[in-house]
Amino acid sequence: MPDQQTSPLNTYLDHLGKNELAYQFSPEAGRAVFYPRVLCPFTGSDKLEWRISKGLGTVYATTVVHPAEGKPFNVALIDCDEGFRMMSRVEDIPPEQVRIGQRVRFRVHQPGGDEPPCPVFTPAEGA
Repeated sequence: MPDQQTSPLNTYLDHLGKNELAYQFSPEAGRAVFYPRVLCPFTGSDKLEWRISKGLGTVYATTVVHPAEGKPFNVALIDCDEGFRMMSRVEDIPPEQVRIGQRVRFRVHQPGGDEPPCPVFTPAEGA
């Protein structure tokens, strides 16, 4: 088991800290791998390469969450152009206006405190 300094999760978080959306690629499977892992889920190989996404994607699915306290927000599945899907949210527009098929662009949300940075998306103008 890798130590905390070199774990796939820490590598991913380090990239987010540099405003990069990193993902792994399995040369043996010829496919993107996301969420960061020690072994390829398609082949079982430990030969995974780190790559940096261009940060563009398409909303695959979305829903609006209405918490008991606080404002409504969306939860979206984003198909990134590099071939992986991730759960996130789309910001800068009302949650009800997020649409399936909408093009989006990655950015890093820095919540502050002890919470790590997280990837979010915004509408991609002209993408």
